[in-house]
Amino acid sequence: MFELSFIWAGIIAFAVLTYVILDGFDLGVGILFPLAGSEREKATMMNSIAPIWDGNETWLVLGGGGLFAVFPLAYAVIMPALYMPIILMLLALIFRGVAFEYRWRTERWKPVWDAAFFGGSLIAAFMQGIALGALVQGIKVVDRAYAGGWWDWLSLFSILTGLAVVVGYALLGATWVILKTEGSLQRQMQNRAWWLGAGTLGFIGIVSILTPFQDPDYFSRWFNLPGSIFSVVMPGAMLGAAWALFSGLKTGKDGQPFLAAICIFVLCFIGIGISFYPNIVPPGLTIAEAAAPDKSLRFALVGTVVLVPMILAYTAYAYWVFRGKIDPAEGYH
Repeated sequence: MFELSFIWAGIIAFAVLTYVILDGFDLGVGILFPLAGSEREKATMMNSIAPIWDGNETWLVLGGGGLFAVFPLAYAVIMPALYMPIILMLLALIFRGVAFEYRWRTERWKPVWDAAFFGGSLIAAFMQGIALGALVQGIKVVDRAYAGGWWDWLSLFSILTGLAVVVGYALLGATWVILKTEGSLQRQMQNRAWWLGAGTLGFIGIVSILTPFQDPDYFSRWFNLPGSIFSVVMPGAMLGAAWALFSGLKTGKDGQPFLAAICIFVLCFIGIGISFYPNIVPPGLTIAEAAAPDKSLRFALVGTVVLVPMILAYTAYAYWVFRGKIDPAEGYH
């Protein structure tokens, strides 16, 4: 029988991964927004994500709320350690959300809301990457409480991971626009996706090399059996995803580059899981130690078993309704 804490760790990991993929591409569209050549192209890019962007952020609420409910100790440690990047991320998401509504209702202030849309997307992505880097570095815990400093989250490694996430999200955004558009905008994003793909893979390579040296446990997991098997399998899988990305771009496929970009993110997420397991807050707070009592986990699980399939069904239905290409003049067709 599986431990409830590990079942919940899987649920939260699934919610976070789903958020990264779904909100990642719409943040990526915002990052690429200033590169659009005309107002028509900007409107097309924004319309490609307008029906779904707020639903994508549901998974962020589920991941954060789930962490608070079922891993309260982890939440109590992570929040003080990452207050600044998390607050900046949330403020950026707020400005970005307001820009969605306001840019259509004004001409005079449209450049301001365009800047808010771009800046909110960029800052949110960068802060998510910085938070990831700070978590990978490890959070200092003494007597079940955060014992680090105010600026421990800021380092060369966390800045590197922040830049990696920005470029990776931009790749997701470019491949999404390729999937949803035709004509000059699609060709423009195909050209940019080559460079963004190369940049994403370059950042992944650098971060992957540096990660095992952030903590001796990481090094041991990756370079001692059976973990060393992953040191061969994961790069091979990444090469396969990279081939799918660039071959799809070369042959002008619409969907293959987007699916390949998603695979790249999934593989990165699996790699982080291999480094962390069985910790939920590295280097020393395990999943079992951080979990709430079994009664609480069991009670929350009952609701989640109902809620998560409903969210998945709604999300799938929304994407199905708004499937197909964007017509700049009319919307979806």
